[in-house]
Amino acid sequence: MATATQLGIGVIGLLATSSWISTPTRAASLPAAEDAAKVRLNESPRHAELATIEVRGTPVRVWVVYPERKDAAPAVIVIHEIFGLTDWIRAVADHLAADGFIAVAPDLLSGKGPGGGGTDAYSSRDDVTKAVSGLARDEVIARLDAVRDWALARPAANGKSASIGFCWGGSTSFAWAVAQPGLAAAVVYYGTAPDDLSKLSAVKAPILGLYGGSDARVDATIPATEAKMKELGKVYEPHVFEGAGHGFLRAQDGQSGANLRATERAWPLTIAFLRQHAK
Repeated sequence: MATATQLGIGVIGLLATSSWISTPTRAASLPAAEDAAKVRLNESPRHAELATIEVRGTPVRVWVVYPERKDAAPAVIVIHEIFGLTDWIRAVADHLAADGFIAVAPDLLSGKGPGGGGTDAYSSRDDVTKAVSGLARDEVIARLDAVRDWALARPAANGKSASIGFCWGGSTSFAWAVAQPGLAAAVVYYGTAPDDLSKLSAVKAPILGLYGGSDARVDATIPATEAKMKELGKVYEPHVFEGAGHGFLRAQDGQSGANLRATERAWPLTIAFLRQHAK
């Protein structure tokens, strides 16, 4: 499994390049945990907006955040968890913009909710979870392709695109890397590869996998995925963080400190990987 040294960037050195480094608190160098997401969004100095993209006749809402930089930037498509487009996902997008990327987070439940709404139209998280679980993979991929096209057409975009996904979105990020050869990189947080590993032959983008050591269901799939990607000559860099649970980036207070330790290691690896392959 790859290390930060193998990526050519040490964790300490990478943190020193973060646009958050002027803030003296450790937490500001990392995406907010779920309970701090709303505050982080309210305090953000970056320009963010909701946009709408027509996909197969349905308006798909996207949350887009722009970095504060003079030159053009890569676009990173942020694929939400099974909980839909939440404040936490918006805060992750904001932090990606702080690190220099145009972050675009689509609400993949757009048009699926009560009254034709999206995530916000559901009355409970359980209802959102059921709805996301029921999304058709081909429709999700079509929406992501359209969102990517829209993002690349922004005047501030540099023509490079990548994906990052969490939980359900992590598996979707992996699946999209199979379906979309134009991605420059794909980041998978505690998600699995497609069940049919022969499909991995279509992958063009290098893939970074980030996993909790106490997430046995997902971790059990890593060895076969790693072996198949190696056999195919594809780049797959899995990292398993001891003691961390599923969803560690969102639930940073969990697992007796292991989730925070995993976050502190995983996020610098994420930014280094995206900068390396989508610059």
